[in-house]
Order: sequence, then structure tokens, then C-alpha cells
Amino acid sequence: MDHGQENITVVDENGNEQLCNVLFTFESEEFGKSYVLYYPVGAEEDEDEEIEIHASSFTPNEEGEDGDLLPIESDAEWDMIEEMLNTFLDEEDED
Repeated sequence: MDHGQENITVVDENGNEQLCNVLFTFESEEFGKSYVLYYPVGAEEDEDEEIEIHASSFTPNEEGEDGDLLPIESDAEWDMIEEMLNTFLDEEDED
């Protein structure tokens, strides 16, 4: 997955595919990983519900293309991701 990709297909534990919009990606030198934050396509159309944002780490392959999504492994990673998301949302509100 490159850092400019707009959509990804996520496969759940049951093998079901779901198309998701990429909110943003970033790299963490602290953890040595890349991260992607995403939400299901169509979620933004239901204004009454809060959009559930998902996060995963990923490692791009040698071509810099799609890599495997990996689970977030520690509370420290979740704290860092939450901080990045809050900064992103604050910047969006200012626009």
C-alpha cells in the first residue's frame, strides 16, 4: 500500500472482503512501522452514527505496494495512533 492510496480491501477472519476508505497513513520511527487508519466505504453517509475508525500496521513489500495489514500489538502503539488521529482531526476541523 502506498501512502497515497485512497481505498483498501480488508479481509476479516471469516474471509469476507470489505472495501474501506483510507483516512491517512503515517510512519513511526519509534516503532519502525507504517500505519494506516481506515473506515468502511459508505460509513460517512450515515450522519446519525459515529464512524468507527480502524487502525493497522503494515509493511510495504519491496515494490512499495500493498502489504499485509497487521494488528496493533501494544498499548503504547494505540496511544501513539490515538494522538496522531486527534492531531489529524484537529487539523481537519481548522480547514
